Amino acid sequence: MKEELELFLYGADQICASCVGMPSSKETYEWLRAAISRKYPNQPFKITYIDIYHPPENREIQAFAELVRDEEYFYPVLLIEGEVVGEGNPRLKDVYRKMEEYGYKA
Repeated sequence: MKEELELFLYGADQICASCVGMPSSKETYEWLRAAISRKYPNQPFKITYIDIYHPPENREIQAFAELVRDEEYFYPVLLIEGEVVGEGNPRLKDVYRKMEEYGYKA
């Protein structure tokens, strides 16, 4: 298992036009963090929320945030180790499958 898997959830305070009726990006972030922690207790991971309109000073993160702003992806968009695993409304089944590819055990 990788020491600490890194997940990024890109989103915005405003719900995307095609995602009306879905949870906000921040609600999705909190939900994912809680669900993953329950599924894989005592197995470290780091999940970071990135506001696509105010990304941190990191060229790679800023470039992906720009793709999301330019509607290449529906937000929120979840990346695990740089790979898009879900967008709009990430499915836990897909998230868990990807994490288990990295050695996480339920």
